[in-house]
Amino acid sequence: MIITVEEGRVIVGLLLILAAIDLALALTEDTVPAVRYTNPSLYLATWYFSKHNVNFSLDPGSAGPAQQALVCTEELLVPVPVLDSLNILWHFSISDSDSDTLKGYKKPLTLDDVWDVDEKSKTKILVSKFETHMTGELQKARWAFQRRQRKKSQRNSGARLHELNKNQSQSQDVLVLEEAKKKKKKSGTTEDFPKSWLVMALFKTFYAILLKSFLLKLVYDILTFLNPQLLKLLISFASDRSIYLWAGYIYSILFFAVALIQSFCLQYYFQLCFVLGMKVRTTVMASVYKKALTLSNRARKQYTVGETVNLMSVDAQKLMDVTSFIHLLWSNLLQIVLSVYFLWAELGPSVLAGVGVMVLLIPVNGVLATKNRAIQVKNMKNKDKRLKIMNEILSGIKILKYFTWEPSFKNQVYDIRKKELKNLLMFGRLQSVIIFLLYLTPVLVSVITFSVYVLVDSNNILDAQKAFTSITLFNILRFPMSMLPMLISSMLQASVSIERLEKYLGGDELDTSAIRHDCNFDKAVQFSEASFTWDHDLEVTIRDVNLDIMPGQLVAIVGTVGSGKSSLMSAMLGEMENIHGNITIKGTIAYVPQQSWIQNGTIKDNILFGAELDEKKYQQVLEACALLPDLEVLPGGDLAEIGEKKQRISLARATYQNTDIYILDDPLSAVDAHVGKHIFNKVLGPSGLLKGKTRLLVTHSIHFLPQVDEIVVMGNGTILEKGSYSTLLAKKGSFAKNLKTFMKQTGPEDEATVNEDSEEEDDCGLMPSVEEIPEDVASLSMKRENSFHRTLSRRSNSRRLKSLKDSLKTRKANILNEEEEVVKGQKLIKKEFVQTGKVKLSIYLKYLQAIGWHSMFFIIFGLVLYSVAFIGSNLWLSAWTRDSTIFNSTNYPASQRDLRVGIYGALGLAQGVFVLISNLWSVHGSTHASSILHKQLLSNILRAPMSFFDTTPTGRIVNRFAGDISTVDDTLPVSLRSWLLCFLGIISTLVMICLATPVFVVIIIPLGIIYVSVQIFYVATSRQLRRLDSVTRSPVYSHFSETVSGLSVIRAFEHQQRFLKHNEMSIDTNQKCVFSWITSNRWLAVRLELIGNLIVFFSSLMMVIYRKTLDGDTVGFVLSNSLNITQTLNWLVRMTSEIETNIVAVERINEYIKVENEAPWVTDKRPPEGWPSKGEIQFSNYQVRYRPELDLVLRGITCEIKSAEKIGVVGRTGAGKSSLTNSLFRILEAAGGQITIDGVDIASIGLHDLREKLTIIPQDPILFSGSLRMNLDPFNNYSDEEIWKALELAHLKSFVAGLQLGLSHEVTEGGDNLSIGQRQLLCLARALLRKSKILIMDEATAAVDIETDQLIQTTIQNEFSHCTTITIAHRLHTIMDSDKVMVLDQGKIVEYGNPEELLKNPGPFYSMAQEAGIENTNSSTAF
Repeated sequence: MIITVEEGRVIVGLLLILAAIDLALALTEDTVPAVRYTNPSLYLATWYFSKHNVNFSLDPGSAGPAQQALVCTEELLVPVPVLDSLNILWHFSISDSDSDTLKGYKKPLTLDDVWDVDEKSKTKILVSKFETHMTGELQKARWAFQRRQRKKSQRNSGARLHELNKNQSQSQDVLVLEEAKKKKKKSGTTEDFPKSWLVMALFKTFYAILLKSFLLKLVYDILTFLNPQLLKLLISFASDRSIYLWAGYIYSILFFAVALIQSFCLQYYFQLCFVLGMKVRTTVMASVYKKALTLSNRARKQYTVGETVNLMSVDAQKLMDVTSFIHLLWSNLLQIVLSVYFLWAELGPSVLAGVGVMVLLIPVNGVLATKNRAIQVKNMKNKDKRLKIMNEILSGIKILKYFTWEPSFKNQVYDIRKKELKNLLMFGRLQSVIIFLLYLTPVLVSVITFSVYVLVDSNNILDAQKAFTSITLFNILRFPMSMLPMLISSMLQASVSIERLEKYLGGDELDTSAIRHDCNFDKAVQFSEASFTWDHDLEVTIRDVNLDIMPGQLVAIVGTVGSGKSSLMSAMLGEMENIHGNITIKGTIAYVPQQSWIQNGTIKDNILFGAELDEKKYQQVLEACALLPDLEVLPGGDLAEIGEKKQRISLARATYQNTDIYILDDPLSAVDAHVGKHIFNKVLGPSGLLKGKTRLLVTHSIHFLPQVDEIVVMGNGTILEKGSYSTLLAKKGSFAKNLKTFMKQTGPEDEATVNEDSEEEDDCGLMPSVEEIPEDVASLSMKRENSFHRTLSRRSNSRRLKSLKDSLKTRKANILNEEEEVVKGQKLIKKEFVQTGKVKLSIYLKYLQAIGWHSMFFIIFGLVLYSVAFIGSNLWLSAWTRDSTIFNSTNYPASQRDLRVGIYGALGLAQGVFVLISNLWSVHGSTHASSILHKQLLSNILRAPMSFFDTTPTGRIVNRFAGDISTVDDTLPVSLRSWLLCFLGIISTLVMICLATPVFVVIIIPLGIIYVSVQIFYVATSRQLRRLDSVTRSPVYSHFSETVSGLSVIRAFEHQQRFLKHNEMSIDTNQKCVFSWITSNRWLAVRLELIGNLIVFFSSLMMVIYRKTLDGDTVGFVLSNSLNITQTLNWLVRMTSEIETNIVAVERINEYIKVENEAPWVTDKRPPEGWPSKGEIQFSNYQVRYRPELDLVLRGITCEIKSAEKIGVVGRTGAGKSSLTNSLFRILEAAGGQITIDGVDIASIGLHDLREKLTIIPQDPILFSGSLRMNLDPFNNYSDEEIWKALELAHLKSFVAGLQLGLSHEVTEGGDNLSIGQRQLLCLARALLRKSKILIMDEATAAVDIETDQLIQTTIQNEFSHCTTITIAHRLHTIMDSDKVMVLDQGKIVEYGNPEELLKNPGPFYSMAQEAGIENTNSSTAF
């Protein structure tokens, strides 16, 4: 196309103006004009030329302007004079050839499209910089803290003496209660810790960015006040015809130039601030992670997983939000001072009246804001509580389903949610009042100021110049005034977050000074007078241990439940707090914890654990750890993902690492007898892979003891005796006695006929979630009762593992049971679904529907009335200023004056009132929506089938309840309100301009089209970037919660650095999405402000061109409104994209509201009263599979179980034993055939009707936080007597009676403050309470010592004698006295009959019995 001479001149003129601005910007830059500043000339020229396909070259090279702008994105920060950080996204919009559409608009962006952040912003560099400052600041804060403590203790010592005298006469019990009270008080709000260092440390880290942005904001603020002055000149130009025309053009151009410079300053300032916010968030997240790796157990105990992840997600985000507008603190004050100064110049002292009103309103706002802060703090607590329960519900979902407890837990969550919503409503109402005051302020101020001005002196007449200049200034004043409360509230929220972070980051670190590493030491491990505890407030756990272990020895550590075996291992690893003595260690350590910790990922990754792959060694390890048969069954072999825990993988991981010392905490407890033997021989034993290494083996398997070098017998935290097997037997000490007790079949000592629990097997080798597996050789030496008291007082290792119950991402251990064996795809965990493209209209409608259509009508109606009042007051003012030309100052009638003031004031008040009404309505509507969405989400998740929980990591579900619900509660309603206000504001401004100068319509239309297209392009990109941000953030949190659960393993292997690196990488990936999102916002804002600036420019141009037909008041009216539009336009797009991004939360919640449900809980067909009366079960050709795409697990089971029969079910791993239980409970629905109980087909009745009538004692005892009573009877169906009776039968009565609070004793998350055995007995008590006709036991005795096991068996025989009992056995001796034994293999029944008869014929059962050393049914008494 050809450019005409005129067009060329215009372009050149424009380019000259822009080049001047360019130069000015370049001069303000650092030495090299880097990419940073905006190059408007390029920007306009490129835009112009690309639109018209002009293809001449800008430089001697051949590249066109488009290509020049397209610098390789990898080297984003190379000084390129034609490109700035705002134009980064420009390369989307102009491709070299023809397309000028955004890449993000054409196709949804993926991670590969997003550029990496530059080196300086990488997590590692930021954190190391921050840490240097943090150390210094924290040190200062600690000194201050110690000074406070000293003062306090001086104050208290006087008070304490008085207390002591009073207390001496009181009984011990009262004292104990007092202690408890004091403890409660202590944990209250008055906690003290090193405070107020974080802000300083962050400031020192990022002061450079702060300084730069400070200067930019200063320039912007000063320029803001040029506009009213220019407006004044233009009005006088319109009123005074003697001024030359060219002066008017110059004013217009100046108007535009000032606006442009302002835009660029503001946008660069925003870019800096948001990047700063991002860097702060990154720094905080990475620091929290780093801290988690070194936090002491005592400090860690104060946080549940949910709370720690909250620090990373919520609190870091709050800091990010605050740093984004930290400069507004001083900038607001500056703007207020300057406005008042210029207003004084216009209206003299009468301004003080208006300012007085403002000042009066500030404390009112302050009071409301502090009220709001209190509500906010309360709500954070409620949110933590709710998430804690949700975590537990999701970890224990299987138990809830078995026991039909979903409604009870649903109500618990609802109760907390009710409180949360009540606070939310209060918060919203207060917020509405604050907003009402804000809207009222500028109106009130202008009304009062103008009234006072006119009333004070009859000579004062309001003319256009004064009125509109003042109005513009009042509008400027309105922004800082409206920002203040928002700023205050987010500062308050951030201050809560800062305190939480200071407490966490300033917490005590693990003190490993008592663990010495010495390479030249002659012993492998030496304990010298070592005493350790989990917490200085509790008893000592390890007492005065002296122990030498020589290099290369295999040492077995045995002892009763709670004798301190695992604690001894933890002490070596430096996980405990030292009291005195020390431990010297020579060499590196590998560790297999009792509760195996497995990362989400493939089996191979778990075993290699970051080491190089050595194929030969790897295969050896797999073979030795008996993993090969399992891997053959798994679809992906060692590339299969495991979503649950496996003891043998944990062992393989340790074996593969080449270290000097191996600490093995009972790795054999969770495998079949033959697998145990295999592992001992191939890995641990004298001829295993680890021979020649130092091995410490905590074990319960007696028959391996003859082969170890030394046995250490522990009791009550000390070493009772030690020596080789033969020495200890000869000594005839406690070890020998206990051994004798259990070797009734006297055979040669070293024969492995003693068949104790090494032969537990658990489908798929899953470890019961165990803190301390208490089957033990020496278990009879102590009275059981004592051992319970002791375990409790020491909190049986619960703190070592505080295993975070895997809570966030890893699914609870044994959900998958045999599923592993049959998975078709090797991917178990589905990838998180990322929505792409536009958010569907249906989602918006769903949200609006949740708010309620009548509410929406009133909200919009209120805002429309507000807009009408707004336009009215402006038109009225315009008419008022016209008076100055009609009347001169002497004959201005008082009545006219009063009318003007009165109506102007009334219209102002109306604006405020309408906003208030609309806001209050919207608060109620949005709270209602929050309530509905949460209700639907929760009730649907609880009705989801088990397969949903197997394939969805808990973290993903929790995320819906945490992040997404929080968005719907807090951010979405605010965005919606702001959007409506902005939208109506722009419409009313345009209406007013067009009323005054109809020609303006011609300009509005093309600008509007450009505006909308920019908006559409941008939103597509921004929305996808926000989604990527969410999706890349999940792995950060999931990796974090995984780390917290496996801390002891990571520390033992000394892999902290590797995990830090991984965390840094995932944060960087997330960071790059955030960075691109910020940049895309700037891309947009620059283009929008340009449109706003053009509106101002053209409207001022019109004023000059149509000078003859217009008078001063119209000019003032139009221009003061058009000046306002730039900011509002900017906000509108911001709000549109905010709503788009926030509505994604509704989309994600909706995704889970639509998850398909299991069968209904109750159907029309109810089972008959008193069903099942007999308890007869019939399987007819029953088939079942885990998920539609998988093979059958049970392939046509047919059998009949008579009333009150005792059936034992046995079979190798993966034979389908647990599937049988799951089928009875309809956790799995039939793929064919049916099960009938007392003649009722179980598929025909509701799930709750079925499950309420069955009782299960599950394999892993899952408890929930709450009282003991709640754990036994969440619905309060039973009386206290019945509960005590059940506890007595479960052998827990004396233990519970001994607790301070009895039945109200608080159980911590996951039951961590009870030993495994106690938890198992509580599950027995649960079963005893239900008294149903059918009892299913899933190897419930795997985690109790032999004596307790006997007690449980007796209880079951007596109490459930009238019941049909099905026992899934992992140890044969438990089912030898059954009426019948069912042997399963590959989902079919291979043998079914009386155990005695089965033992007579060689068959599967016979060979299993041989392996386990059982020759006839009587021999089962051995163990």
